[in-house]
Amino acid sequence: MTTYIAVLLCETSADTSDHAPLYQESFVLLTAADEARAREKAEVHGRSLETSYENEAGELITWRLRHVVDVGEVLDENLTDGSELYARHFRNYAAYRSFEPLLSGEQT
Repeated sequence: MTTYIAVLLCETSADTSDHAPLYQESFVLLTAADEARAREKAEVHGRSLETSYENEAGELITWRLRHVVDVGEVLDENLTDGSELYARHFRNYAAYRSFEPLLSGEQT
């Protein structure tokens, strides 16, 4: 068995016309025989996170899995202090910064 990290993207919707979606990116540790099985497990896990509830304002909020963004082997099999778990590369820093609230000091 190999250890994988799956990157899941979930999104909220609501039964109100002025709802602004909230997105959650989560990193999930999975074990599987191969990447295809790890991707299947990621999809199942993401679907298990889907839920609906009524918020304090009485609005129905629904969380749904939007995408399994990526599945990759854990980079360091010896999980110790400082182990690298996951990495991805990109070219457009401005685009990354535009959606990453922590870079601008925003807290959700």
